[in-house]
Amino acid sequence: MSLPRRYLRSPMARASALMLASLVLLALAAPLVWGVAADRPDPSAVLQGPSAAHPFGTDNLGRDVLARVLTATRPSLLPALAAALLGATGGVLLGAATAVVGRRSRRVLSALINLLLAFPALLIALFLAVVFGAGTAGAVLALAVAGVPGFARLAQTLAAAVAGTDHLAAARVLGLRRHRLLWRHVLPNIAEPLLLAATTAAGTALVALSGLSFLGLGVQPPGYDWGQLLNQGLDRIYADPLPALAPGLAILYAALTFQLLGEVLAGRVAHRGPADRTPAPPPAPSGPAEDGPVLQVEDLCVDLPTPDGVIRPVRGVSLSLRPGEIVGLVGESGSGKSLTALAVADLLPDRARVSRRTMRLLGADLAAVTPKERDRHLATGLALVFQNPASALNPSLRIATQLTEAVRAHRGASRAEAAAQAADALRRVDLPPTLMRSRPHQLSGGQRQRVMIASGLMVRPALIIADEPTTALDVTVQRQIIRLLSEIRRETSAAILFISHDIALVGEFCERVLVMYAGTVVETLPADRLADATRHPYTRALVESVPDLTADRDRALPTVEGPPPDPLAPAPGCPFEPRCPRRLDRCAEQTPPLDGPDPAHRVACWNPVPVAVAAVPS
Repeated sequence: MSLPRRYLRSPMARASALMLASLVLLALAAPLVWGVAADRPDPSAVLQGPSAAHPFGTDNLGRDVLARVLTATRPSLLPALAAALLGATGGVLLGAATAVVGRRSRRVLSALINLLLAFPALLIALFLAVVFGAGTAGAVLALAVAGVPGFARLAQTLAAAVAGTDHLAAARVLGLRRHRLLWRHVLPNIAEPLLLAATTAAGTALVALSGLSFLGLGVQPPGYDWGQLLNQGLDRIYADPLPALAPGLAILYAALTFQLLGEVLAGRVAHRGPADRTPAPPPAPSGPAEDGPVLQVEDLCVDLPTPDGVIRPVRGVSLSLRPGEIVGLVGESGSGKSLTALAVADLLPDRARVSRRTMRLLGADLAAVTPKERDRHLATGLALVFQNPASALNPSLRIATQLTEAVRAHRGASRAEAAAQAADALRRVDLPPTLMRSRPHQLSGGQRQRVMIASGLMVRPALIIADEPTTALDVTVQRQIIRLLSEIRRETSAAILFISHDIALVGEFCERVLVMYAGTVVETLPADRLADATRHPYTRALVESVPDLTADRDRALPTVEGPPPDPLAPAPGCPFEPRCPRRLDRCAEQTPPLDGPDPAHRVACWNPVPVAVAAVPS
């Protein structure tokens, strides 16, 4: 493997390149140059010590030890590399698969990895070498199997960190198959430490294979490798140490080469993206709903088991969005807004339990279809824009790959067609197509968020869920993103569920607003009534806490007094009762329903703010 010049600037890189080149040269040329001398017996020179004719002495048949050590480079290195490659491949696939399989399969794989790790690798190698039979093939297979558990545990640990990232969740929203998730989104992000482990494992496999040959379980006569030569010279270690030390020095030299090579190459993998794959057969496309709501959710509940008990962060949420409608979902942090969105997109953790009376997307009941059909429907009908675009984009893939993989997987587009659509999507979000060659770290925060929006537009979704898409951006870029979403809504008639804790921004951008508190919707109202006609005391407190230019700077901003309710010990009655200035006796006993005389403005409160009082500016 050649190294670019920029990787050869350090002394370690140059040393590893020279050492690797010497091993490759010896593996190729040694049999041609010294092969005859290594195999030619000389009865007149049996067991001679070092001399000018034989620098490392001769063996019991008079053959030159130096020639045999040099010639043994190829039969020593190739089996070791094969064993390391087989073990790394099997272990990495086994461990990394835990990030993309289901909960039950993950438990089975984890139990298998733990079982394999219970046995020392050296004992496994010795046992399997006996089972497979003495010889090169048996030794290679034994070492490969013995190396699988270590790689599996390392890959499992690394993949666990990737499994919780936004960019993998975004890929799941796109409905990518598990093998594509594995090859495109998991392995590229864990490849750097795995590459270092693989090159180090090659050196370890070389030492282990030499040890098996030393014991008579590896390479068999008339073949030979460094381990067998070490065995043959061991009897002379005190009389002539050099013939015995020569193969040991060769093993040390090669093992050190692999170690240094791993250190140099470990930093290179992050700059390389995976190759494109053949697209999967296109599913039936789903477009915007012409009649009825795009999304209809009734009585959505989410249960999360914790070490201290089960909590219900989302309790009985109902919402509906029509084509082209922008609905805001607001509330304090921890009110259940993002969990509601993740439940709709089927992206909750495996341990979460979701129940609902109705969940329809584009008219399809998601509870009545197969998991495969549900994933396909979500992938082509829904786009999710995450809060942090830096974590929502895969850092190891170019922008072009991340934009095109959905249409190639679900629309059956060719690489050229997908690239053309990606360029058009970037233009629609006011980005130049030249950015397709960039990686996420080369873009600004606003550009990354635009790329996320462009990625969602690639499948022409009927619903866009924007989960606090402007939180990490400055005010100017926030306005650009909001304006962009508004233009997309007008052009495509896509419905938008806009999640935010910025109630002023929601009031300006959205048409309807749903206010959440403690996992429930406590008020729904038109956005134009948000500033001065809210009726729930919690919503009123949120509105009053928004600063404006006319506020008295000498007075502290109003806040909602008291802590939020304990999710592990929910109290009966209204969840806002302990913090509410308008609470009644019944508020601590009975939960108010979400109701009201105006279907467009409903409130869950036993003592709501009167309209006349609510309309008076604070």
